[in-house]
Amino acid sequence: MAESESENPKKPISIYDVLAILIEQMSAIAWQKLGLQPDPVTGTLGVDLIEAKVAIDVTAQLVQHLESQLDEEDKRRIHSLVRDLRINYVQKSQGAST
Repeated sequence: MAESESENPKKPISIYDVLAILIEQMSAIAWQKLGLQPDPVTGTLGVDLIEAKVAIDVTAQLVQHLESQLDEEDKRRIHSLVRDLRINYVQKSQGAST
């Protein structure tokens, strides 16, 4: 066994690590579907409010499962993320209906 392996033993990935990754990915998709970030594949901005709502709802559900593992600062940060997504969704929805 190499010396570096004995100093930093490998451990299995935690489901909470996976949830954090999924939250990051889902929120990025939500921002893209709100038309506030370019699509990484096409490089263009596009609005799809139906898909944005799904991505926001999934993000919020994932947050509920992860928050018990977070300290207060991270809880505030992640709740702010969901709040900001929801506020932007409402603003975009109202703009689309007028």
